[in-house]
Amino acid sequence: MDQHGLTEHTHSSFVPLQIRSERPKSKSITDFPAIDNRQDLWKYVNLDKLAGLDSDVLSEYTNQVSFQQVSGVGFAWIESTDPRVGSVGIPEDRVAAATYTNASRTLLIEINSDQTEPVFLNISGDSKEASALHILVIAKKHTHATLVLQHQGLGVLGEIVELDVQDEATLNLVSVQNWDAGSTHISAHFAKLGRNANLKHTTASFGGDFVRITPVTTFAGAGAEVEMNGVYFANSGQYIENRPFVDHASPNCKSRVTYKGALSGAKAHTVWIGDVLIRVAAEGTDTYELNRNLLLTDGARADSVPNLEIETGEIQGAGHASASGRFDDEQLFYLEARGIPESEARRLVVLGFLVEILQRTGVDSVIEQMTAVLEKKLEER
Repeated sequence: MDQHGLTEHTHSSFVPLQIRSERPKSKSITDFPAIDNRQDLWKYVNLDKLAGLDSDVLSEYTNQVSFQQVSGVGFAWIESTDPRVGSVGIPEDRVAAATYTNASRTLLIEINSDQTEPVFLNISGDSKEASALHILVIAKKHTHATLVLQHQGLGVLGEIVELDVQDEATLNLVSVQNWDAGSTHISAHFAKLGRNANLKHTTASFGGDFVRITPVTTFAGAGAEVEMNGVYFANSGQYIENRPFVDHASPNCKSRVTYKGALSGAKAHTVWIGDVLIRVAAEGTDTYELNRNLLLTDGARADSVPNLEIETGEIQGAGHASASGRFDDEQLFYLEARGIPESEARRLVVLGFLVEILQRTGVDSVIEQMTAVLEKKLEER
């Protein structure tokens, strides 16, 4: 048992049933069969919640995207036939392919110089029409920047986010899912890291009926590092799924994956599938992934599956851990013994458990706003 009362299960190595690198990839929806629960990618999903995002035809989600012009950062809508689009990652499932097929224009964000303040992209919605949005971010060589994607309002959105982090560049990407009830959001993130590049990738998912994020990071150059963080809170009836994948395809790279979540209420359901692949060429790899879930009430369900595939023995280290459970009674007793009421003690434990991930973003406005959202969700328990 750890300090939060979670039963922890660790592994030094594990070979998944499906080899991760052999997953089919295509830009065309016609190359993927209709979705059903027999497919490993969708076995946890209530298919009714897809809300049409697996359909052949989706609307384009371009009019509800806003940004403020910033010196050194270029924003432009380009045709999705541009050769830069799809250069970072190719869809691996039907919904991502439907998004790619139907987004005829892509929002190109080029970071050309260092940014001392976060750059915000606001993605809002006001309907339940199934729509597609494609974003391509290019962090030029030697640049440093923070980019925040803020999703809010009512929406049914299929989204692709490509991150081209070039040699010696540093990018801090924060994706916030704070949708209204009734929303569905399925997003595929693809990141490619050049030589000695650095990516911090954080997802914060609190709003919406159905949220599914599949971030993939590929090391395309030696000496790169990635930190992939996630935080989520599912109330009654909410479904939140995260499927991070790190592809160690170059030598001497480092990855750290840390996701934490809390669940409260009947049929609150979260899924975390963490994959790490260390290829033959990736000598000197240093990797670790962790998922922890705090179950606050009966009727909540957290599925957590860490997978680690190693093709070379010449590595620095590799491991993973998964833990799910309830409050640590001793920790609550410690707080109550110091005059803190039980309800307040529980609230403090949950906030401390989750806010630690928010703080890693380094974006004050995100930390403050999402902490307030967490406070409200705890009040609704």
